[in-house]
Parts: sequence; C-alpha cells; structure tokens
Amino acid sequence: MEKNCWEFMECGREEGGRNVASMGICLAATEKRLDGVHGGINAERACWLISGTLCEGEAQGTFAHKDASCMYCDFYKLVEAEEKRDFKIALELVYLLND
Repeated sequence: MEKNCWEFMECGREEGGRNVASMGICLAATEKRLDGVHGGINAERACWLISGTLCEGEAQGTFAHKDASCMYCDFYKLVEAEEKRDFKIALELVYLLND
C-alpha cells in the first residue's frame, strides 16, 4: 500500500494528527491542487513541490530551494522507487502552484 508523507514520516501533522494543535496542519496535507499526484491524498506524495513544509521540524523554502535536499529524503526515494520509470517530478506542477 502506498503511504502518504505523514504516514511515512510519522509527523502527526495530517488532519486530526497528534501534532496539529502545537504545529498546525502540514501544507502538503491541505494542497488540493495536487490531489492524486503520485497516488497521494492532496500533496502528500508530492510534498517536495510544496513551499513551506516542515522537514525534521524545520520550515523548508520554495521548491527551488528545497529541491536538492528533498532528493536525499527517504520518502522522496520511496515514491521514486515505487513508481520506477513512471516517476516524474512534474515541473509543470510547480508552475500550477505558483499561478
């Protein structure tokens, strides 16, 4: 079964998650424009495309700033491995998000 980032990272920042009261809901959990991308709910399997997500407790920047670090993320690698040749970073989605 494909996991969403909050399930894999166990951050508790999904809707109803254990850390929502103290840290808020993750932007990847609410970004509906990417619902279904990489088979996830909202942007939860494309979190690297979302500006301002938290990674290991620290706010990340824009896609351009976090792209390199996200490529080393175990969750990013998992999605890429699961999709094999069908995996696409989908740069056109970055433009969609910035319109």
